[in-house]
Amino acid sequence: MPALGIAIVHQYERGVVFRLGRVRGVRDPGWCWMIPLADHMRKVSLRTVTLPIQGQQVITRDNVSIGVAAVAYYRRTDPVKSIVEVESVETAINQIAQTTVRNVVGRSKLDQVLSETETLNADIQRVLDVTAERWGVVVQLVELKDIELPQAMQRAMAREAEAEREKRAKIIAAEGEALSAGKLAEAADVIVEHPVALQLRNLQILSEIAVEKNSTIVFPAQFIESVRAIERYVDAEAAAAHRNGASAAGR
Repeated sequence: MPALGIAIVHQYERGVVFRLGRVRGVRDPGWCWMIPLADHMRKVSLRTVTLPIQGQQVITRDNVSIGVAAVAYYRRTDPVKSIVEVESVETAINQIAQTTVRNVVGRSKLDQVLSETETLNADIQRVLDVTAERWGVVVQLVELKDIELPQAMQRAMAREAEAEREKRAKIIAAEGEALSAGKLAEAADVIVEHPVALQLRNLQILSEIAVEKNSTIVFPAQFIESVRAIERYVDAEAAAAHRNGASAAGR
């Protein structure tokens, strides 16, 4: 159909018309007239392009060699520039993306690469966008999708994480012991003032053990001494009540 002077441009395309080698304009979607033999149209897609950035070895700022792969999304916004300013947009974006990823990751430490991925993505996108603007391209998004660590580094990080968990567990256990010791001290003060409380606690423990009905309970000598202490306490209380009653009667 171009030989007949008619060209059809799809909705997602724009047609750049060259007349005798010079740009004569951009055609919108639909059909358009062209001068046979004089006009030549190159169609440019405005759809978003997914560009995988192949993995490459990068040495971080703290001298750790890692493998990094990424993916970029871009689209053409200026059909004329995307044809006139660069020979192949796809190749140019791919090469500059690989270089930018290597440079940005190489300026960062390993901890930053692992924990601040969003910041690195934004830095890579900003550098690519400035360069690609001259080619009529907008880089919409860049994502680091695969970070490979050496086996030795993975084992070291696993040991570090395990040590950190053990440290937190010991701190929590120590805090629990300190809290428990304080409560036991308070309970001991109460028991000293009220010996019956110790007996009640012993009876409570025996009651809990007896629920299972499969245990043999042995009363230690301390239990007998506790019973005697209770008897002395009851006798002392009865004597004090008797003395108080006698004093009241004498009055």
